[in-house]
Amino acid sequence: MDQTPGVHQPHPPIVVLCGSTRHWDALAEANLYETAAGRIVLAPACDLKRSHPLWNDPAKADRLKQMLDDLHRKKIDLADEVLIVNPGGYIGDSTRSEIAYACSLGKPIRYTHPVQQ
Repeated sequence: MDQTPGVHQPHPPIVVLCGSTRHWDALAEANLYETAAGRIVLAPACDLKRSHPLWNDPAKADRLKQMLDDLHRKKIDLADEVLIVNPGGYIGDSTRSEIAYACSLGKPIRYTHPVQQ
């Protein structure tokens, strides 16, 4: 690969992971495989279902959830493609919303498991 100074090299594909944090381990596994495949991975970083001082207060948790939802949409904006992490075919309401948003942007979407009908 040419490393000429001042010449912009294309970046590896960027994939954003979407899915329920109830499947946190599956999200981590998908992150591992996508990274090993040479992709830049954007993923959820907070599991609000697990106790943490940042969101132990319900009012703080509500504000943080809204901010994280907005931030995740920005990750979708940046991504070249979307990977839906859906063990057992499960897709919750938040993930459905993210899929609709990604579709509105024309982003390619992959799934880790067949989708339940």
